[in-house]
Amino acid sequence: MPSTNPRNYDATPSRKVAFLGLGVMGYPMAGHLALAGHEVTVYNRTATKSVAWCAEYASAKAPKHAATPREAVAGADIVFCCVGNDNDLRSVTLGADGAFAGMQPDAIFVDHTTASAEVARELYAAAKALGLQFVDAPVSGGQAGAQNGLLTVMCGGDAAAFGTAQPVAMAFSRAFTLLGESGSGQLAKMVNQICIAGLVQGLSEAVAFGQNAGLDMKQVLEVIGKGAAQSWQMDNRGKTMVDGQFDFGFAVDWMRKDLGLVLDEAKRNGSRVPVTALVDQFYADVQHMGGNRWDTSSLIKRLK
Repeated sequence: MPSTNPRNYDATPSRKVAFLGLGVMGYPMAGHLALAGHEVTVYNRTATKSVAWCAEYASAKAPKHAATPREAVAGADIVFCCVGNDNDLRSVTLGADGAFAGMQPDAIFVDHTTASAEVARELYAAAKALGLQFVDAPVSGGQAGAQNGLLTVMCGGDAAAFGTAQPVAMAFSRAFTLLGESGSGQLAKMVNQICIAGLVQGLSEAVAFGQNAGLDMKQVLEVIGKGAAQSWQMDNRGKTMVDGQFDFGFAVDWMRKDLGLVLDEAKRNGSRVPVTALVDQFYADVQHMGGNRWDTSSLIKRLK
């Protein structure tokens, strides 16, 4: 769905862009690009979603859909992408029908998939060999951030490519920041997920503890949310945890995928992440309870 909170788009010159992947995140992100006045061509593995997107944004600047990534990127200055994992990313970039085969020289591929730093570096090198540019740019902010055009984007790659992509990507971002060379964006997203994993588990334990103690936890959260315990998770998920509601976007299956990337990278760089590893197993418990599509705050279900 498009944003329910209309925003003022910067007066960025119109670009011809493509967007690959119209999932929960990509669909509204592509919509913000269209609403900002860019000429957008979309591709999605399930073509009916591309058709629906074009119908929804028919009033924008000539929205189009294409049958393959290669066709979608023809003539595009910037190609945005948001798919599921490393293999999905390779499937839309490489090969005869992949985006890299159809992009014009010096075009920029901006990847918003949460993937491994390894695949980011691999595709950066492959793009360079073809005279293309590649920026890894995973996002934080969840479904609501995508719908409202307020994502935080962590980027890795070359400064020139980043500088060209940034003003266009601000159509769906509140922050779009270069953090270093190729792979740095993905590594920063891993840092983000480590932080979130610990915070959600701590909040789950706190809410369950308070409920067992007979406290009015909504009132307690109101009070402690004004002090040192405050966090985004508390502000946005504390009361829904109390109510047992777990349908707010980012799913347990995707969090486990992300934490798997963290644990793999930690082995490579020698980091010790015992809390993250434990919370990953707690999310596995939630999956076994049938909570694959519950949002990440469903950790509290283990404590009931």
